Amino acid sequence: MPSVEAEAGTGLVGDRYHGTRHRHVTVQALDDLATAAEVLGRPVDPALTRRNITLDHGPIPTRPGERMTIGDVELEVVRIAAPCRLLDDWLGPGAMQALRSPRGGTVFRLLDSGTISVGDEVEVRTGTS
Repeated sequence: MPSVEAEAGTGLVGDRYHGTRHRHVTVQALDDLATAAEVLGRPVDPALTRRNITLDHGPIPTRPGERMTIGDVELEVVRIAAPCRLLDDWLGPGAMQALRSPRGGTVFRLLDSGTISVGDEVEVRTGTS
């Protein structure tokens, strides 16, 4: 999908978690997936990892309160995303283990509304400023 609408305090329009309190968006990075693929011994398809956004590279912030901006939308870390058991079904045995922290991505809350598009610039900041 080339773009998605982000709603502050609510989530990504059309996502199954839209409207939940803290799981607004999950973000992963291709370089982390490449490391997971080495551990797993086979490729990891980003579309099968159950994450909303895949960046070309990390690092992705992981500590609560750290912030990142994608395009004009500011996100704040809630927690590290835990891999689920469905990964072993979709990617094969061992996928859940291969995608354990920090390779499985981060859960963010949306602080701003706007459109997030493929190719948007990403700015990572630590702290809350």
